[in-house]
Amino acid sequence: MADWDADLRFALTLADLADAHTMQRYGAADLAVESKPDLTPVSDADKAAEELIRAEITRVRPGDAVVGEEFGTEGSSERRWVVDPIDGTKNFVRAVPVWATLIGLQHREKTVVGVVSAPALGRRWWASAGGGARGSYAGTIRPCTVSRVASIADASLSYSSLDGWDDLGRADQVVALLRSAWRTRAYGDFWSYMLVAEGAVDAAFEPEVSLWDLAALTVIVEEAGGRFTDLSGVDRADGGSAVASNGLLHGELLTALGPAAS
Repeated sequence: MADWDADLRFALTLADLADAHTMQRYGAADLAVESKPDLTPVSDADKAAEELIRAEITRVRPGDAVVGEEFGTEGSSERRWVVDPIDGTKNFVRAVPVWATLIGLQHREKTVVGVVSAPALGRRWWASAGGGARGSYAGTIRPCTVSRVASIADASLSYSSLDGWDDLGRADQVVALLRSAWRTRAYGDFWSYMLVAEGAVDAAFEPEVSLWDLAALTVIVEEAGGRFTDLSGVDRADGGSAVASNGLLHGELLTALGPAAS
């Protein structure tokens, strides 16, 4: 098995670089916010953070490709860095602390290194393929391990807003699933999945997401002992949807979230 330790260390330095910038802009009175063509917001902090990360990758790993939310794809390689400079921009621009920089390294389209850094929460999570997953809080580092809850009736589930499920014609199924669970909350964005990796939440799911939203998350959940797929059950980060769980609940979740029986 390949050793991804050097790449993980580099990804952590990229997160340090991004954190230093985003925290300077978080809550800034002069923060500039625009609407992208899809009507989602983007701030000057998103763009600058991605530019900083890209520049450092070009300097240190010049042969690697980069895919980022704000500036697209650059280069072609079996190694590509996938970057979301600020996951949770809507939170960031409203000074809600639930946002993070997501940095993933994919080798032949499989994520082998992932870092999720949420400086306003004082939290960070990271993993490498075969190396386990870890998280930090207030200077304390601890392993990430998913829960052992084996029944939806006993499970805590995290979900996204219902709009996307409506678009898929599956909102009624999602509501039925949520009503059958012990506890439900919409923690949102990266945080839902990191809570799955920590065992604090048993599953999380979203109907509409992009590669940069998920790439870094997949390896962290998997190395914590969980499973991460799209809605069709394929282990991938570019399927446009996401289901993450402790593994024990995964089959039941895929069935519940699948197309309605005709």
